[in-house]
Amino acid sequence: MKTFWIVVSGLCGVTAILFVVWNDYDKAFIAAALGAVAWFLNYRTRLRETLDRDETETITDAETDSDTDS
Repeated sequence: MKTFWIVVSGLCGVTAILFVVWNDYDKAFIAAALGAVAWFLNYRTRLRETLDRDETETITDAETDSDTDS
């Protein structure tokens, strides 16, 4: 899923550049805004995966510690 949002962001950026070259600034702004949204969704996806992984490791460590205490 990470790669998907990066590709969408890049495509929106290229589209925005093309609209600027064609002097269609309204569409360029929309394409750039959508690219920024896609980039933030990529960031959110990476952060969520990192937090889920850390949470899983913490739960596993807590279970291991409780097993050794017994």
